[in-house]
This record gives sequence, C-alpha cells and structure tokens, in this order.
Amino acid sequence: MSWNPALDPEIPIGDAVDAIETVIAPRARDLGGFEVRRALPSAARQMIGPFIFFDQIGPVEFLSGQRGIDIRPHPHIGLATVTYLLQGRLHHRDSLGTDQWITPGAVNWMNAGYGITHSERTDGKVRDTGQHLAGIQTWVALPEDQEEGQAAFKHVGAEALPELQAEGKTVRLVLGDAWGAHAPIDLPSEMFYADANLDPGAQLPLPDNHEDRGVYVLQGSVTVAGETYEEGRMLVFRPGDRVSLKAGGQGARLIVLGGATMGGPRYIWWNFVASSRDKIDAAKEAWRAGDWAHGRFQLPPADDAEFIPAPER
Repeated sequence: MSWNPALDPEIPIGDAVDAIETVIAPRARDLGGFEVRRALPSAARQMIGPFIFFDQIGPVEFLSGQRGIDIRPHPHIGLATVTYLLQGRLHHRDSLGTDQWITPGAVNWMNAGYGITHSERTDGKVRDTGQHLAGIQTWVALPEDQEEGQAAFKHVGAEALPELQAEGKTVRLVLGDAWGAHAPIDLPSEMFYADANLDPGAQLPLPDNHEDRGVYVLQGSVTVAGETYEEGRMLVFRPGDRVSLKAGGQGARLIVLGGATMGGPRYIWWNFVASSRDKIDAAKEAWRAGDWAHGRFQLPPADDAEFIPAPER
C-alpha cells in the first residue's frame, strides 16, 4: 500500500500546541516478577475513544529456567482485550478452548462480552530457553448493548495486517480504519490502533476521521509545535485538529490509537468493565461462587488446575 500524501498537514505552530489536551506519565505496576507501565486509566483521563486500559509490558529479559510471565486464569466482562507483542512469545488459553501462541506483530482480540476466562504464560520451551519480552496490552470498553453478548476470540498474524510505507515511516494498522487502510478484525465500535516506526525527522499525521486520538511514545521522541516528548509519555489530542508529529534525532516508535467517544462512563473493578455497578457486582459473585461446570465462568480446558481469586475489597 502507498501513503496518501494529502494526509500530511503542516506541523502546528504557536497556539496550535494546545491541540495536546493531556500528557499522561504512566505509573509503574509490579505484576509479580515483571513490571508494566500503565497509562490508562489515569487520574487525567479514563479513556481515549473506547480504549480504557493501556499497559506497556517490558522490555524485560527472562533467563533460561526463569518462571517469566505466569498469569493464572482470571475473568473479564464488558471489554475486549488486545494483546500486541513487539518481542518474545506469550501463550494464551481461554474458556472458549482457544490455545494460541502470540508472536511479534500479530494481534490477539478477545471479546469478553458476558464473561470469559483466560491465562497468559511464558511456558514450555520458551521458559527453558529464556527470551526478551515486550509488548502492549489494551482493553476496549464495549458499547452498552454489547456488554452482555457472547464471548469471542480472533487471532490475526502480522502478515495479514495492512502496512503503510512512505517518506521515512512504516505504519502497521492493527485495528480499525485509518489513513485509507482497513484492518481485518470486525469491531464493536469505531476505533483505530496502529504501530508506527518513524525515521529521524519523519512526520506522521494523525488520522482526521476519528474524534479521540492518542499517541504513546514507545521509543525515541516526537516534537509537536516545538515541544518535545520522550518515550514513556501518552499524548491526548483535541478532537478535530489537524496535527502531525515529527520524530526526533533518534527516530521514534509510536502506538497511535483512538476512536469515537463512548456513550457514557464506565466502571472498572479488578478485571471487569461495565456501564453499571450492578453488572460488576453480579460478575464478582459469579466468580467467587466458583461453579466452573454450570456457572457464568468456566476455566480454560487446557489450563484449569488453578485460578486467580477475586480481591476481597
């Protein structure tokens, strides 16, 4: 695919820097043996479009024989998880019977709907040989009329995702519609998600067909209206403004995402997202009941020997 040069606006100057509505510094979180940097939700911003959760995983090195990531089966409702790796491999199993290794550049989309259970591990030969692991996990809040729908899973390899190349930039479109391209996964609402690599000095225009737009600086730095933002910052832009980012002297790697603003607020408790507290309370009770044979939640068939209990609070 070729880049559409008509989408390259000038970098804003002067007062146009106000197009950056919010700058989020992610918080470090220890998940037991490895650390993530969490940009969403934050005190400054709960969502960017439907994206309600954003974790940068690693980069981290697991040596041969180390336990690595070992997240036992746990439940979700009211959201879709999006797992996208930059380095390494991760083993996904869920209560639908899915057994899928995630590899760099591929995308795992797991729609929890009314309820799903999954585990994420670095096991088998990966644990024996060790690996470098880095990636992004996001959650997409579902529209209210789809919160209690059927769970579903979709895996798309890197080779099937649209890739745009021009003028010192390479962009892989992971989800949705942007820059004239369309990613293959069917989505519950309007959104986009892209992995962008920029050479030094290259410019990336933000898509102008989405209301909410955010950029997470994974590596390097970018300049907007004379202000420079280093890696580990989430920039949230005002709707409607034509904005372009310019990579710094070392280039930049960015996650660009957004979409239509949700129709109302969302409540978050543990791994549950919902438009009402009652829906979260019902899911709490169902998970704590532990009726894996007949209840709302089942454990993954290939990983049912243990699970994460719900927090007490």
